[in-house]
Order: sequence, then structure tokens, then C-alpha cells
Amino acid sequence: MSAEVTDALFRSPLHERHVALGAKLAAFGGWEMPLEYAGGGVLKEHAAVREAVGVFDVSHLGKARVRGAGAAEFVNACLTNDLGRIEPGKAQYTLCCAEDGGVVDDLIAYLISDDEVFLIPNAANTAEVVRRLAAAAPEGVEVTDEHQAYAVLAVQGPQSAAVLGKLGLPADHGYMSFVTTTLNGAGLIVCRTGYTGEHGYELVVPWEDAEAVWDALIAAGVRPCGLGARDTLRTEMGYPLHGQELSLEISPVQARSGWAVGWKKPAFWGRSALLAEKEAGPRRTLRGLELTGRGIPRGHMRVYAGEQAIGETTSGTFSPTKKVGIALALIDTAANVADGDLVQIDIRGKRIEARVVKPPFVQPSVR
Repeated sequence: MSAEVTDALFRSPLHERHVALGAKLAAFGGWEMPLEYAGGGVLKEHAAVREAVGVFDVSHLGKARVRGAGAAEFVNACLTNDLGRIEPGKAQYTLCCAEDGGVVDDLIAYLISDDEVFLIPNAANTAEVVRRLAAAAPEGVEVTDEHQAYAVLAVQGPQSAAVLGKLGLPADHGYMSFVTTTLNGAGLIVCRTGYTGEHGYELVVPWEDAEAVWDALIAAGVRPCGLGARDTLRTEMGYPLHGQELSLEISPVQARSGWAVGWKKPAFWGRSALLAEKEAGPRRTLRGLELTGRGIPRGHMRVYAGEQAIGETTSGTFSPTKKVGIALALIDTAANVADGDLVQIDIRGKRIEARVVKPPFVQPSVR
């Protein structure tokens, strides 16, 4: 079974459920996905995750499997983070970099065993991540694209554990760990992670069982949420989105994602370039900007210190939690801007004052 394709866009196995709920649909990463739902909208869906519980269909995310003798060791020699820091049953945020240090993708690696790793890349980058791994794989290690074999449902919010418990699903495992279980006969993986800053879980479900699991969550009182709220939630946390805060032109050193790099590892893609950039210092770094007045920043807006252009926003939105405009921006290191300094963002031809802050903009409760 595979995703339906309409006008060159893939659809998730929950497409009909989204239509029935009056979802506003939009293209994202080559998929037609819900942006928001009728009777909710971004603000209500955002609040549901911060205050109660919501569910996102993120089945557009990629899925790939690396299997064979020494599979984990092979993946560890390719991706940036150090799989040696975790044990089977744990997941890890990591990066797939090009040799020049640019980011091909950021992804989650599920360490199943020494001989098996399950990967969740971003939708648009899955084929390239799989291609690079398959090209480098030694004899006996197989890399398979399972993009359309599984759906992913993100259950996020302070009441998420109670909901999973109500459904008989495990919810007391630690952050970034996963458990294999069943729900009404459907096998699934429950991982304690997410992209909102709240306590939450991501359920990896066989494609054909996605509707039954979704229906059970909705019946348990979980609010459906679209990618609009997912973006406001992740921006409040300062979490990067590939193509905006990370890209082939934006390295993890510039994006302040060096914590996801195993600097002491002897090998990973882009190691030499990233070590050199770290040693020399990046020419620009990712900073948070919080407007002091009215306005809503977006990506690709020029940032100024006086009359000097010092950078550009990568993402921007209205923060439903703080009720102010917030942005992430790449700021020139030479500008010597410190947290607390005031800068200006050019929003449609008008310079709006903003304060430089260190993300997150909202205190996370993910742990």
C-alpha cells in the first residue's frame, strides 16, 4: 500500500479523515498535508498543545531502514551525532552533512540494535539521504526507503501521557526512548519525542493501520492540529526547520546545532570542514529576535543595526504564547551583536525594533 498521488503531491493515509474534519490543505515537502482545521485554526490548535493535547499527522516525514551486520557502526561513521552515546531502544537527533559541512538533512535515528537503525528524515530529503547511505554502505548492509510503509502521528501536550495511558499505550519511558507495542492489534512504535517543546510522543504506525490509530486518538479527546500550529510551536522553541535554519548553505556550526555533532568521533560526513569552521569561528550564527513593538516577521527579511545590514531572518511568526512577533535570524559574527541588544527587522519596507534573545522564546516542558 502506498501514498496516493494527486497533481504530483503525495497524500497521507489519513487524507480522507482530514477532509472530513474540514482541514485546509497545503503542499509541504511534496505532500498535501493539513495546515489547520475548521473550527480550530492555528491559535486554538497551538493552545491545545501548550495547555492540553493535540495530534499532528506528520506522515510526510520520511522513513528509512539500515540493516545488516554492523549497521549502527556504519550509520555512526556517516551521520554527525554519536550513536555510541545511546543504547538500543533510544532515539537520537542527528545530521546528514555534505563534505563541505552543509546540511543535507536533519533526522531522528532509532537505534534498534547493533545491526539495525531506523531513520526518520524530512519528507523532501528522504530520497537523497537514502541515496547517500546506500552508495556508501559496505557489503552486507542494506539501506531501504520505507517512506510509504509507515504513518507518523505526533501526540503532543501536557495531557499526552494520560491519553496514551487511557488507550493502553506505554507512556512512562524516558525522553528520546521508544517502545514497540500494539493498539487494537496494530503494531506500532511509541517514541518519547516531538517538535513542540511539550511532553509528547511520536507514534510510528503501519500505513494500513493509521486510520484506526487516528480514530482512537480523536475518540480519546485529542485535538487534531495542522502544520501551521506545528510551525508556531517549533519556532517558539527555536527548533530548526531544514531549508530555513539548516541547509546545504547553513552548517550546524552556524545554526548552533553543534550539540548534535560527535566532535570526538573519528569519522562522519563533513567532519574536516566542520572542525575547521568550529576552530575558526563561523561567519554568521543563528540568533533569536523578539519584537518590542507590533509586527509579524517572516523568513528572508533583512536585519539591521542602525544603517548596517547585519543578517537575515530564516523564520518568523507571531508567538501565540507570548503575543509578540518572534524570529530566528542568521546574524553576521562581525556585527558583534550580544543578547539584549536592539536591532531592526525590515518588515515590508518598515524597520521594526527587535531585541536579540537566546531561544527558546518559551520555556520548554519537554522533559
